[in-house]
Amino acid sequence: MLRGLLISLSHFKMWLLVTVIYLLNTPNQSLICQAYGSVYEVNEPYLADLIIFEELSEVSADLLVYEQQNRLYANKPGMWYFEDKKDFARFKIYFTPNKSEADFIVYFTEFESFAGCSR
Repeated sequence: MLRGLLISLSHFKMWLLVTVIYLLNTPNQSLICQAYGSVYEVNEPYLADLIIFEELSEVSADLLVYEQQNRLYANKPGMWYFEDKKDFARFKIYFTPNKSEADFIVYFTEFESFAGCSR
């Protein structure tokens, strides 16, 4: 009986460990929803505030992004204005070719009303 209890406790610990690892690797929704405003694209990942993977489908994207033509209109989640100078940007991003390296996944939409957090 004691042996069975120890085995069930070890299974619980393993389940708890797997759950914690999963939660730590899941993108933070509040971080994703705060990604708006002026952005600057960098060429190296170590220079970036956020590492982004661009998805070709909006189904699996964490954030739907609409590229604004005016900095003043990029004031809601998913509204981005690409800056030419990094000093004017709210955050710096790096587009990675590997989905597993990304902080979160974006899809660029053609419609302003679709922009925002998708989950």
